[in-house]
Formats: sequence, structure tokens, C-alpha cells
Amino acid sequence: MSHHELGPEDRTRASSWRLLALLLALPLGAACGDNQDPAGAEALWQALQEVDYRSWPRAPGYEERRGSNAPHGDKVDIYINDVLAEALASGESLERWPNGSVIVKDGFDGGDLELVAAMEKRLTGWYWVEYAAGGEAIYSGSPETCTDCHKSGDDYVRAFELP
Repeated sequence: MSHHELGPEDRTRASSWRLLALLLALPLGAACGDNQDPAGAEALWQALQEVDYRSWPRAPGYEERRGSNAPHGDKVDIYINDVLAEALASGESLERWPNGSVIVKDGFDGGDLELVAAMEKRLTGWYWVEYAAGGEAIYSGSPETCTDCHKSGDDYVRAFELP
């Protein structure tokens, strides 16, 4: 056997190492999310902090923290900006949420803030971001995990309906 040929034991050992490397890499890849627009996610985070989004009106049906079966935590607080609040208060029937609408959901796990999810309606459609509790973006842009789940909602909003 030449030095370039691998025996059965060598091939088994090499396959085992490749399998171990793959198994170790899977959790790392899953933790990375789909942060398509890091700069945009950071800019939105800063804007939300500057306006103190937690001082915004609560979403309909979410006047206080309530349980959730969505992937954003076992309990949630949902806030809406003035554009969305005015659209709801107008009493007009809507087919779509107005551009400029922003919805922010604080997701809690066992009472601790776990994540902050935000949706901003733009001319091009909804812009999505999910942040870790400290503000690090996990998902941003138009991640398939967000759009696939939210497509069942009224104009992609699942927590409450269009008027």
C-alpha cells in the first residue's frame, strides 16, 4: 500500500472525524440565525431605543403581558407606533397596514426578557428583525423563518387583525 492510500481503519477514523465536525457545527449554524442586514438591524435598534418603544400604545388584545404559543417567548408584550395606532383608531376598514407601521414584541421566558422582535412596514414590504435581549440581531431583512410563519396573518401581522 502506498503512503497515499488509506486502509479501512484510516477511512473509518476520517469519517468519524468528519461526522463529529458536522455535528459540532450544526448548533453553531442554528444559533447564527439569518441576519441579512446587520447595519439596518442596528439602525432600527438604535431608533427603537431613542423613541422608547415601551412607552408606545399596546397592541389590541395585549394591554398587558400575556401568554403566547408563538416562538417569541412564553409571554409577550406587544407595542405599536403612532402610525399603526392611528390606523386602528380611524375606524376605517384596511386591506393592508400603512407604510411606517412598526410593531415591537418583547418575548419573555420564565419572566426574563429573552428577545425583541420588530416589524417595520416599508414601501418594499415588511422589514423584520429579531434581537437577543441585549440588542444583538439574530434575524434581519426578510428571513424565510419570519415570512413563512407570518404569511398566515392579516398583511403578515398575526397578533391582531386588520380593522
